[in-house]
Order: sequence, then C-alpha cells, then structure tokens
Amino acid sequence: MRLLLRTAAATLTAAALIGMPAQAAAPAVQIIKVYYDSPGKDTRSSTSLNAEYVVLKNTTRKPIQMEKWILRDKTGYKYRFLALVLKPGKTVTVRTGAGDDGTSTVYWNRGQYVWNNDGDTASIHRSSDLKKIDTCSWGRGRAWTHCP
Repeated sequence: MRLLLRTAAATLTAAALIGMPAQAAAPAVQIIKVYYDSPGKDTRSSTSLNAEYVVLKNTTRKPIQMEKWILRDKTGYKYRFLALVLKPGKTVTVRTGAGDDGTSTVYWNRGQYVWNNDGDTASIHRSSDLKKIDTCSWGRGRAWTHCP
C-alpha cells in the first residue's frame, strides 16, 4: 500500500514539474450560454429583443448577492443587477428587452440589440472591486453559443 501511495505521489509531482496544466476552478458565476441572434427579422419588438439573452450560473454551494454586478459587451453596454440573490447551482437569464424581473429572469429594458451577431464578448464583473469573473466570446456562426 505504501509503495502504491509513493508511486501516485511521484506521478503527481512529476506531472507538476513538467508543466502539465492544472484543472482551473470554475468561476463563482459562470456565463453558460449566449443567444446573440434572435430568430427572424430584427424588428426591435419586445419578442425579438427578449429572444437575445445571456444565461449565468452560480457554480458554488453558497448564495451570491448579485446586486450591482455588471454584465457587459465588448462595446461597453452595461447591465447592472439590482437586488438579486443567485442561489447555489441556479441560473439567471438576462434578456435584452423589457419585462418584469424575477428570480430566474431579469430584463435589460433596452430598445435595441446588445450582442453582435458577427462576434462579441460577454463578461461578468463583481460589484465590490469590478473584478472580471468570467467571459464568453464568439465569432460569426450560429445564433447562440455555449460557453465552457
């Protein structure tokens, strides 16, 4: 048994010494999906604007107070969260258009689109120090992207 433990420890040490990448921890709040090209013609209707959205997930085991956190695009459009507690393992969808905020969906209340269909970057920033927590980028392609 000791030989097996020594062999396992030596293997882990050797991997670290030769620079094998360590598995990075998931950010506390992760961007998991961006639907950047709403279906159909871009009419700026409420239905069309709300079909453009970002889904964020709390990857921790603790509730996260999202008040004043910022979701932004590469251009600098910003959505600032109001009083929202994102429960452990839960998601919140940020829709571009207008609607009534709830615990799982909030609305940017914009009259025009945010996310560029030919490529953009979504990023989420913590309110206390504006630290970037996670990003998701895409290029021209389908209407949505899953973010790793």
